[in-house]
Amino acid sequence: MSPIPRPLPLLGLAAASVLVLAGCASGGTAGEQDAGLTVVASTDVYGQIAEEIGGDLIEVTSIITNASQDPHSFEPSAQDQLAISRADLIIENGGGYDAFIDALIESSGSEAAVVTAVEHSHDWPENDGHDEEGSTEDGATEEGAAEEDHDHEHGDEHDHEHEHVEGFNEHVWYDPHTVEHVAEAIAEELSELDPDNAETYAAGAEAFAVEIEGLEASLADLDATYGGAKVFAAEPVPGYLFAAAGLEDVTPAAFSEAVEEGQDVPPATLLESLELIDSGDVVLVATNTQTAGAETAQVVADAEANGIPTVAFAETLPEGQTYISWMQANIEALEDALAA
Repeated sequence: MSPIPRPLPLLGLAAASVLVLAGCASGGTAGEQDAGLTVVASTDVYGQIAEEIGGDLIEVTSIITNASQDPHSFEPSAQDQLAISRADLIIENGGGYDAFIDALIESSGSEAAVVTAVEHSHDWPENDGHDEEGSTEDGATEEGAAEEDHDHEHGDEHDHEHEHVEGFNEHVWYDPHTVEHVAEAIAEELSELDPDNAETYAAGAEAFAVEIEGLEASLADLDATYGGAKVFAAEPVPGYLFAAAGLEDVTPAAFSEAVEEGQDVPPATLLESLELIDSGDVVLVATNTQTAGAETAQVVADAEANGIPTVAFAETLPEGQTYISWMQANIEALEDALAA
């Protein structure tokens, strides 16, 4: 009887399968990449927004898709670097939130176009010279400013350093108005990379803007009913949503900053926070589903003891949700809590 041959072909097939899967996770194989643009987003929030605009014309890879992963401290893999190196367009939050993207861009030598969400926020410090209509204080048009920004973005030298800015809330995806501008920027970059499909990208951005209007209308309704109500946010994640709903965030800055940075809340600040909860002025307490601590738990327990509703907000997209459906669900949860 001849010896039983070793299953080398099977091992080779398994190895090949791993390579194929790795290629798909990074935006597809070389042949697939030729069929469309490759987009890499720091989180699935921005990845889903890109999908709304590009549809089947683009291949999207979102690096963070797990609610248990904290973008502030995320450690990227070699596969993440490979994905960045192959990207035609990169979408990041910026403002120090997803600094790992900046590191991957530098280490991979990527020269891909980059859309940085915080730069489209009216609260971004570097936008102080622009009014609501997009004109600069010296009279330059929005189009001219955009061209200047674009030239800077694709120049020979790339400035990918986006450190945390003191006093700035980097969680800008909770601001539908900012996200609308981010979507427009994504459509513009895709159109430049793929001019033949520019009309499709523009139509995608316009359809997305209509859905954003629906979110803003819901927030305006909350403002009309509950505007001025005081809320406490253990972390500043939903801050822009609160502002759009006309709510007053009375959280001591030292509390939310300590929780966000994973540090202990100063005893005096914790006492101040508990006194706020006990005062009866606060109508809602907000928490972050991806961070927890003893001080936050103490505030939540105190709120529950006082009959104050709590609402948890996430930083990544829940499974099966789109950006629009997710934000609408957040708004509805906020409304239910305010009405309680």
